[in-house]
Amino acid sequence: MNVLTAMRNAALFLIIGLSTALLALPLFWLAVCAALLSLAGIGLPLVPPATHLVRRLSGWQRRRLGMPAPPYLPLEGPLPVRLRAAVGDPATPREVLWLLAHGLTGIVLGFLALGLPLAALNAATLPLWWRLTTGSPPSVLGYAVDSWPLALTGPLVATVYLGAACLVLPPAAGLSERLSRSLLKPLGRVRLAQQVALLTAARASALEAHAQELRRIERTLHDGTQNRLVAVVMHLGLLERALAGAPESTRQLAGRAQEAASDALVNLRDAIRAIHPPVLTEYGLDGALAALAARSPVPCTVEITDFPRLPAAVEAAAYFTAAEALTNVAKHSHANKAVVRVHLDGGLLITAIEDDGVGGAHSGTGSGLTGIDHRAAAFGGRTTLTSPPGGPTVLKVELPCGL
Repeated sequence: MNVLTAMRNAALFLIIGLSTALLALPLFWLAVCAALLSLAGIGLPLVPPATHLVRRLSGWQRRRLGMPAPPYLPLEGPLPVRLRAAVGDPATPREVLWLLAHGLTGIVLGFLALGLPLAALNAATLPLWWRLTTGSPPSVLGYAVDSWPLALTGPLVATVYLGAACLVLPPAAGLSERLSRSLLKPLGRVRLAQQVALLTAARASALEAHAQELRRIERTLHDGTQNRLVAVVMHLGLLERALAGAPESTRQLAGRAQEAASDALVNLRDAIRAIHPPVLTEYGLDGALAALAARSPVPCTVEITDFPRLPAAVEAAAYFTAAEALTNVAKHSHANKAVVRVHLDGGLLITAIEDDGVGGAHSGTGSGLTGIDHRAAAFGGRTTLTSPPGGPTVLKVELPCGL
């Protein structure tokens, strides 16, 4: 970046900052008046809208600087709730202080960013228009231009103004940016909460992308590979009939090839269901769990509340959690019945699997419960297992679903 480019960017930054500075000072006095009037009780209704305006202007400046912005303060609801949100927000006092600092410095630096380039342009074009003036002659750097020799010094003066702009404006823009960053940066706990929110969103996006990729693989296997295997099985069946007059050993080879292809087709279908069950995509979580319960060796019922479709990764995690849990019930619990309960509690999808078996189950032994723990941990969820000797066993998995 050359010097002129740096000067141009700095001038644009300061000129845009001038517009926010011209708003910042009146808004600062509005906030001060609202605070003073609230001490007498008559200004309390002014505090929420004043702090909301402060948050909007400071939020615009944060976004301009690429900084995370806290949420807007509420404008609706009972007055005590809005007052607590406005006064209790730790960012509010720093934002009001930023209004004063930015309003004073932004106006001075903004007019400086406007004045130096305009003065350079005025001096550079002086020989073109000085004779057109009426009345007193124009002046440059304090001296009157009333002759051609003085007018021809205009480009030299313009160079001086341009040099001053190149020297002054980039440091001034850096000063303005540092001032805003120091006053608008989030406090430690706020910054930590924002980082946690960003990481949570990034993890959710990664899991959703992973789920979409698994669905793509499932569709490829289901629509492509599976159909070709079906065709192989059919052709092998036709070949076996065509070899009716062939030696027995030849017919046996064709029959074994058909059986191997059929087994491969069954294994492929099982793999497709393990990647992403088609029933989950077609019928949703409630339909997929009902189909899962119907295939369970232990009699199983499903109790699920009505809620909208969730992210595909969350639905798949809940489905496979129930599938692994019911597999464990069938293998180890000696239960007579099992129940799968699913409901939405705020932003958590809670899946509970209960059986009336012998109990005594515990995770960490390499069983399917360990896989359930790992699956829930990938979403930032939590697994709770209650299994006293003699039963019943209740496995509860909480999955954040971003609602």
